[in-house]
Amino acid sequence: MARVTVEDCVDKIENRFELVLLASHRARQIAQGQPITVDRDNDKNPVVALREIADEQLTPDDLKEDLIHSLQKHVEVDEPEAPPQPQPAIAEGTSGTEASAEDDGDSVTFDRMSEDDLLAGIEGLVAPEKNEDF
Repeated sequence: MARVTVEDCVDKIENRFELVLLASHRARQIAQGQPITVDRDNDKNPVVALREIADEQLTPDDLKEDLIHSLQKHVEVDEPEAPPQPQPAIAEGTSGTEASAEDDGDSVTFDRMSEDDLLAGIEGLVAPEKNEDF
């Protein structure tokens, strides 16, 4: 293939800035050893990336998803949510306070502290010792 132009790629990815981001990301992937889908023809990685985009060897959506994934620090895995647990029925003879007293073993309680207590606790913290890792 002869020289690739931006006009060849703008048909596939309309935003030129997005085109630059995706082509540069793909060029970095090629530099890291990922296989190319077109003949190299003695071209450099950015030109090969643009040729792949122009020839529609790679879809822009896949490139976007891969770019976003590479920039994320923490990737959340979509796991199915657990079905809601049924709430135990309160017996007619008991009041709401008695039922909540029975469930205290299962519930989570949080301590409350004032802002002054929190600041005093933070001031009392000791910085971790420096080691070879830091």
